Amino acid sequence: MSSTARGVRARARIEVTAAIKDEARRQLAEEGAAKLSLRAVARELGMASSALYRYFPSRDDLLTALIIDAYNAIGAAAESAHDAASGSDPARRWTLVCEAVRAWALAHPHEYALIYGSPVPGYTAPQDTVPPAARVGQVFFGITRDAHRSTGLALPELPAGLRPEAERMTADLAPDLPPEAVTALVAAWAELFGLIGFEVFGQFNRVVEDRETFFRHAADRLARGVGLTPPRQGGSEGTAPARRV
Repeated sequence: MSSTARGVRARARIEVTAAIKDEARRQLAEEGAAKLSLRAVARELGMASSALYRYFPSRDDLLTALIIDAYNAIGAAAESAHDAASGSDPARRWTLVCEAVRAWALAHPHEYALIYGSPVPGYTAPQDTVPPAARVGQVFFGITRDAHRSTGLALPELPAGLRPEAERMTADLAPDLPPEAVTALVAAWAELFGLIGFEVFGQFNRVVEDRETFFRHAADRLARGVGLTPPRQGGSEGTAPARRV
């Protein structure tokens, strides 16, 4: 086969793959991930099921492709926001990245639900979804590293009972950061996607009206929580004082 013919076939495969994924996303929006069907996708595209199986051998293969695409898209949004704010201080970069992640989620609610909503019955994500899933977190870890290496991080002491788990997470996730920072980052990551999930899935209806202002305030609090800005003076009795790490 000539190189020209191979190029034509490669382009055709890319186009058909894109069409399959676009139709699958449409079905996600209408039916949800649990009802995604290769036969239904093939029918809507006017393809024989046997032809579609040459692109995606199973429903799980198609789901995995959609999941990887979604993780890469939200990760790219986070990275672009960070790069655009490269001259800003770490706390400001943190907030802008949070806002970019929220904006992507609101613009792509069904894809957000696929990766951060309820698990799809019978589906187990393979290992190749892990690097794309880590992209947003890596942006936040990078911001925190910058602050740690320059001005330090204002964080409270860890409770003694938490230190073993904090040290384990640190060894796995970011050995170059102190355990206090890694623990705070994992908590902030969960809180961020909890906030976004509440908005995407309608939990803030009749509760929060000015959601953009509310979210920005919450993102600022998350930045302080990972030590990017000094915490407020004082606090409740028994709260450990912040220190630079």
